[in-house]
Amino acid sequence: MAEETDVIVLGMGPGGEYVAGRLAAAGLDVVGVEAELVGGECPYWACVPSKMMVRAAGLLTDTRRVPGIAGSSQVHPDFGTVAARIRTEATDNWDDTVAADRFTGAGGRLVRGRGRLSGPGRVAVKPSDDGPETEYGARVGIVIATGSRPVIPPLEGLAGSPYWTNREAVSAERPPRSLLVLGGGPVGLELAQVYARFGTAVTVVEGGERLLSREEPESSRLITDVLTREGLVVHVASHATRVAYDDAHGFTLFLEDGEELTAERLLVATGRAPDLASLGLEHAGIELDPKARALPVDEKLLAAPALWAIGDVTGVGQFTHVAMYQGQLAARTILGEEAPPTDYRALPHVTFTDPEIGSVGLTEAAARAEGIDVSTGIADLAAGARGWIHKAGNEGFIKLVADARRQVLVGATSAGPAGGEMLYGLAVAIQGEVPLERLRQMIYSYPTFHRTVETALADLS
Repeated sequence: MAEETDVIVLGMGPGGEYVAGRLAAAGLDVVGVEAELVGGECPYWACVPSKMMVRAAGLLTDTRRVPGIAGSSQVHPDFGTVAARIRTEATDNWDDTVAADRFTGAGGRLVRGRGRLSGPGRVAVKPSDDGPETEYGARVGIVIATGSRPVIPPLEGLAGSPYWTNREAVSAERPPRSLLVLGGGPVGLELAQVYARFGTAVTVVEGGERLLSREEPESSRLITDVLTREGLVVHVASHATRVAYDDAHGFTLFLEDGEELTAERLLVATGRAPDLASLGLEHAGIELDPKARALPVDEKLLAAPALWAIGDVTGVGQFTHVAMYQGQLAARTILGEEAPPTDYRALPHVTFTDPEIGSVGLTEAAARAEGIDVSTGIADLAAGARGWIHKAGNEGFIKLVADARRQVLVGATSAGPAGGEMLYGLAVAIQGEVPLERLRQMIYSYPTFHRTVETALADLS
């Protein structure tokens, strides 16, 4: 017989933890199922510790920028300092006791194991200690929040080798002498720049035509130029064919054009995808293409009756803020509260390289693909007063994408120092559909980086 409860939450990452905690605090009987750490990827291997690394690497580079602005400087990198901070301040040495106690303290029941749908309103959990499978029944519903995992390409020689994913790169205690980064997306580039600033010889290999392929082309050109000037080697439109590894020489990456790249370590950062096949979706009447990389949901985040899905599994965006946003809406719906339909028009995301590259809404290409009558405006951050004052490390730009017919912004990119922070006002303008003329009539403080938005508005064509 299944053990009955009100709600079962599969996956206790940021979104799942929020939903489970909110429902438990509201008085529902909630079972949270988690095979790894409560809190998920973000606090232990992604958002939090990786940004500690970014912060540490940024301080090294800012110190190196002192000459010509504030005197002279010397810097002696110590990777052990940030590695220790990750262990003590961010992850409790990868111990989730605090998060687990927070959930159970709210009245929830934590089940350690891997869950799958086993029938209508039913979940079977295989315990982490390899004990017998247990079945739970949900009187109210089930929330799937199982996140995603790294996609590892089927390269000959890769399986069985000690390659890194983001987890090994974040938990390393020392920087390697040399590092190959396979993949030129946000994760790969953030970690590539961090390690390079700590003295590692870094080579980035991207199969697509440009780095950060989902961003504006201007962002790709900017980050390629900056990384190259910092000494990283960048290969784009380069396809790896196989990998070789031995303890004496490390990794060799063989490229399609015959070039061979070698390094002590290899970081595979070729994207992430949810593991949909293991969820037992057929027991909820959901049939997906075996190649599907998302579980379709409606505007109320329902994948099937009494079955909600949030976070990476929905395919909207592999970001903590998406999981939290969706989790809040799902929790409100489950509690019978008024909840608006999902609205992703101003979905923001930031790549925390230096310069930071923040974007919100549609790119120019995406807007044109939707049939929007597009106008664009762009302004160089370094050309403004604050950029000139900032001097070293002032690279960046503001790009605006507008619907010329409706005269509102539908997308924007903010690249530069604190580019992610500058994104906020642009996100408000897009979310609120603020008329362009009203934006032009605003007063922009001087001298600031965000004053560049005024210049970009004037450039809209």
